[in-house]
Order: sequence, then C-alpha cells, then structure tokens
Amino acid sequence: MAERIYFLGIGGTLMGNLAILAKQAGYEVSGSDQKIYPPMSDQLAAAGIPTEEGFEQAHLNPPPDVVVIGNANLPRGAESLEFILDTDIPYMSGAEWLGRNVLAGRHVFAVAGTHGKTTTTGMLAWILESAGKHPGYLIGGAPVNFDAPARLGSSKYFVVEADEYDTSYFDRQAKFMHYKPRTLLINNIEFDHADIYTDLAAIQFQFHHLVRTVPRTGRIIAPWGTRTVDEVLAQGLWTPISFTRVDPTSKELEASKAVDFWHAKTVASDGSSFDLFHNRRKIGALEWHHFGHHNVSNALQAITAAREAGVSIRESLEALSTFEGVKRRMEIVATKDGLTVYDDFAHHPTAILTTLQGLRNRIGREHILAVVEPRSHTMQMGTHREPLTTCCSPADKVIWFKGDNVEMDLDALADSNIVPSEVMFDHDELVDKICQPVDKPTHIVLMSNGGFGGIYDKIRERLG
Repeated sequence: MAERIYFLGIGGTLMGNLAILAKQAGYEVSGSDQKIYPPMSDQLAAAGIPTEEGFEQAHLNPPPDVVVIGNANLPRGAESLEFILDTDIPYMSGAEWLGRNVLAGRHVFAVAGTHGKTTTTGMLAWILESAGKHPGYLIGGAPVNFDAPARLGSSKYFVVEADEYDTSYFDRQAKFMHYKPRTLLINNIEFDHADIYTDLAAIQFQFHHLVRTVPRTGRIIAPWGTRTVDEVLAQGLWTPISFTRVDPTSKELEASKAVDFWHAKTVASDGSSFDLFHNRRKIGALEWHHFGHHNVSNALQAITAAREAGVSIRESLEALSTFEGVKRRMEIVATKDGLTVYDDFAHHPTAILTTLQGLRNRIGREHILAVVEPRSHTMQMGTHREPLTTCCSPADKVIWFKGDNVEMDLDALADSNIVPSEVMFDHDELVDKICQPVDKPTHIVLMSNGGFGGIYDKIRERLG
C-alpha cells in the first residue's frame, strides 16, 4: 500500500507543486489550506489530488504516514497542527521533503537569486527537454512550454527554483539549503523579505552557506562584477565558477581574462537579439521574441548551466528560440485599437525598473502607463519606499493601487514620485480607466504579485 502524505498548506505554489510530484511518484496524496485558488486548485484537481479547506483536526483522520507542513497561514494554535504535535505524526517541511524524496541522488540545477528565478528555471528546463535530457523540474510559475509547473522527469537531471525565503515555522533556514545542488545558478542578490531578514547581510549569510553545499566537482554560475554576489563568494569558494555578463565594458572584458567568462552583446537595444561569447570569442547568436536586459541575462545563465548536462551551445540557442516564457511575465492580457495590456508579476523595485526599461527600449516613444500594487511584504513595510519613487522612470505615468493588503502611504509615495502619479482604490474604477479608448499607441503594465482583485478577466471581457 502506498505511503499516505498529507500536505498542510497545499494551496501555495511550492506545496501544490510538491503534492503533484508526490502523486507522480506513486504516493497517496491529499491536503488542505485556508483557501485554495486557481490556478493551483485547477492543477491539483487535474492531478487527481483531493483537497479540503481549513485546518481542522478531522482532516487528519485516519492519521497519514507523514505530514508536509507549509510556511504560510500555519501558526501554532491551528487545530490540525496542534493535533500533529500531540499525536506524534511524523512531519517535515516542504523543502525538506523535496530534498529527501525527489532531489537526493540526482544532478540538481538550483536557480537562486532575488529576481529572475522563475524565468531562468523555465528556460533551463526547456533547454534540457529540447536536448532530449528529460529533466525533472519545479518552477514557481506556469511555464507555457510545459503542461504543468512540476514533474519528476525520467533522467538524473532536476531543475529547481531555489528560494531564499525561510523553510517553515520550525526551520528558519532558507529553503534552498535542503536542495544540495551540483550546479548552482546565482542570478543576483538584493535585499528582500524584510519580514524575516533584518538586512542584506542576513540574506548573504544564507547564500554563503548555499555555496558551501556545492561539491568541488560541480559548478557555480554567477554574474560578473556584482558587489553583493562578490561579497558572498569572497567568504569562501570551493567549486569551479563561470561568470556571466550582458554588454560588458572594455575594462570588464580585460579584467575577465583570468576567469571562465560568458557574455552577451545585445544587437537590438531591446534585447530581442544578441550575440553570445565565451572567453571573448563569439560562439553564437539568438533572435527571439523576448525582450529586456534581464531576459538576456537569464538566458545567458541558462545556456552556461546547460553545458553541465552536455548540451551544446547550438542546442541551447535553438531551444531558447522556441521558449514561450512563463505566465505573468509581461504576458499580454488583451489588445484593442492601439491599446496593449500586460500582466507582470512584480515584487521588487529593481524588477519593476528592468521590466519597464525593457518595454521602453522595445516600443520607443509610445505611451507607457504602469499600474503598480505594492503588496509584497517588503514593499508593504516601507523598506523599498525610496527606490519605489524612481523605479517607474521608464513609464510616462503611474497608478499606485491600494489593495486590501497594502499598508504603505501611497499618497505620500505618489507625491514624491519622479513620474506623474495618482492613487486608486477601487478595482472597477481601475478597469474603467484601463479600458477607455486611446488616441495613440498605449501600453499598460499591471504589476502585482497578487490576484489584483480579478481585474484581468474583466479587462479581457471589456476589450474582447
């Protein structure tokens, strides 16, 4: 009889995907959460995984063999959690379960960093898939090229989005400490998650310990000339390393002669085409339908990492030419009569800036309206208030939307912004404003890491 696993907090992205992997591995799987929303509710149903709402003790009768406990909405005092502790039901965190039951013994590609993890993980998984490597993967979003955001795969390779957020209420180390990668990609390191980390040094401390887990027969891939990453590497490095850079200066090219150096030179200013170099020698070129300096950087990391699985540069470039991206990363919601509306999963001022700048480079002088709901923990706490005043500089106008979860003084933010700004509170009024006719080409970017009150479907319906 298959081992019974119960996922407490199954509605989250990580936990839901872990439940899907467990089902694929032959376990008997069920779970619950306070609320379970699409798309995860749909994905769990499609996988044949029964779910319940709430954290009631009755959900755990008869007791499962093990409970995997998530990291959200589960404080001490929750009925099901207290029952687990009282009756000694074996339990562990989601990251620990993944490390023990899926990643152990495999060649793990861990994609870490403040920004770009989801897209880079999707790129690398697609490169390996296109090259016939049949990888397993776990992506913190909905990759368009695959049917599901997670699968076991049928080879030794597994690509995992490696999050620095802490693991659970009983395990305060970063999730990625459970993954033990053989190939580690570090996209970037910035201050985030102010609800659990006091400062940037606390995040760097976790990354340093991640670096310590990579074997000397593995490889680390990191950006060249990035202070926050260099400070982590200076604390100790025991593994071969490759550095990446987009559009390096002549001074940076000269300094890079002592290292394994991969760089891209953008041919089109919007990043929709670039040349690829290894140790200053051109080895390929790519034209694709993605844009933005950040996406070129993501691609460069994925190409470099794929070589660790024996994938040629030609195979990687061919795969990226057919990479369809990840939903909610500048995904077009609707278009009509010169108006284009995008959905972007924005959670940090740097991500907002790079996304908007990529769009500006692509469309030239056409009008950009950024609609930002600053609802991440760090933005709500005001930690990023200063960079929020400038991060929308590529746009012509900004609407700051104050949803139910936003505690920041948005009126003060709008007053101090370098871009003309206004504050809105009502979702229906926002939809009215977005869908009004335009007299010139206009691009509206909806930037939130939440559901934005369901306005996406309303906009699609209004614009047809």
